[in-house]
Amino acid sequence: MQAFETDAGQGEPVLRMTGITKRFGAVTANEDVSFALQPGEVIALLGENGAGKTTLMNILFGQYAPDEGSVEVFGETLPRGNPRAALSAGVGMVHQHFTLAGNLTVWENIVLGTQPLGKLSLSPAAVRARITALAQKFHLKVDPNARVGKLTVGERQRVEILKALYRKSRILILDEPTAVLTPQETDDLFATLREAVALGLSIIFISHKLHEVMAISHRVLVLRHGLLVAERAVTDTSREELAALMVGSEVTAPDIPALPAGPALLSLRDVHATGLNGVTLDLPAGQITGLAGVSGNGQAALFDLISGLNPLRSGAFTILGQTPEHWTPRAALETGVGRIPEDRHTTGSIADFDLTENAILETYATKFSRKGWMNWGRARAATEHLIATYDVRCPGPQTRIRLLSGGNMQKLILGRVLEEAPKIILANQPVRGLDIGAVNYVHGRLAAARESGAAVLLISEDLEEIMTLSDRIHVISEGRLSPAFARGSVTVAELGKWMAGDGEGSHAA
Repeated sequence: MQAFETDAGQGEPVLRMTGITKRFGAVTANEDVSFALQPGEVIALLGENGAGKTTLMNILFGQYAPDEGSVEVFGETLPRGNPRAALSAGVGMVHQHFTLAGNLTVWENIVLGTQPLGKLSLSPAAVRARITALAQKFHLKVDPNARVGKLTVGERQRVEILKALYRKSRILILDEPTAVLTPQETDDLFATLREAVALGLSIIFISHKLHEVMAISHRVLVLRHGLLVAERAVTDTSREELAALMVGSEVTAPDIPALPAGPALLSLRDVHATGLNGVTLDLPAGQITGLAGVSGNGQAALFDLISGLNPLRSGAFTILGQTPEHWTPRAALETGVGRIPEDRHTTGSIADFDLTENAILETYATKFSRKGWMNWGRARAATEHLIATYDVRCPGPQTRIRLLSGGNMQKLILGRVLEEAPKIILANQPVRGLDIGAVNYVHGRLAAARESGAAVLLISEDLEEIMTLSDRIHVISEGRLSPAFARGSVTVAELGKWMAGDGEGSHAA
């Protein structure tokens, strides 16, 4: 990835955050944080999950009011907790989880909220023309008339950025903007950001991907436990130093020694189902099988098939040596299939349930109830054990899961799965949006499950993750599976060809 060559502008800062402190009950999310942002500068904000990055940006954007401190934009102090004032001052924010209405068009989403309800002077043609001009200026290719619900993830990211630019944002906050993008889409995004910065936009970039931080930023601020603990120019630091600053100690990736493959715990032969075309796959015991591919090429369909959510149309499906007659989600759980779903918010948890309720979602009927009566004391004790064992940072088991950071939410889901010692583990994007410490933790847990004899299916769009962890690798493209490649026998470029559907010969394994 090309390094950022544009120099940050000089002069008066476009933004000053001074002495920012924010508490949620007994938890201090930010403590006395101060920094400034220069015109045409990109600052990366780093920190572990739950370090206070998003809270700090929500204060800047006016969604939270600080308990102490002030925010100054272009020399004017913003009123506390007032998003409209932040927008009017030129602050725009692209959230990690998109805030778009799928049933509306691109231009309707972009203009939504910019006009008073009673104003009748809105000209759709003028709006579309302005959006088209912005899209051309910043190389954000998107059809203003397209329905958002039919766009790819990368296209929705462009709409979010256009929405901010349409509102004349001069300071743009990007919260984990590449968490759901492919490498190609990330390259396109970074090209756009370089164009925007060259035209005077200032950016605060939140990410856990250190190679991206090094490529796109001028300066890096590191938060730990709500405190600003370090500031570095990108030219004066390294990925290794930044990782150590984030977690407070040297970061070591887990060792993945070679292990002999055990018997296949799950086998698919010429399987056809929604999104799958003639898939043949074995998941051997004691092995991590990596599945690479561009999003939308059948990964989710395969995950759902093994989970009991995607019915088999034809082909052979055997698990633990048996051919199930009725394969349902309940049957999958009872057989020993553990699921770490791609979307921890929509399918991995229930936002308004507390940690205890979420921790027992899949086991409440078998482990925590008797004759219809729930044993909540036992459930809370089990959740407290899970919180301690998997380092879930939270006030306690009664906390609503939506209040947790993404990494701590993922740790709870991981613990919920692994505490049941499943024979087969389906891990779909298990470290998406996680900091380097949490990534190594999740990888270490998956490696330990592998060593205990589990068969792990690792689905990831991160080729570095796939190549580091997997004993064998498949690529999926248009619902068809490549042959299995042993670790070290294939390059990133070769995998990329298979991902694009240009691999040698047939896709059939």
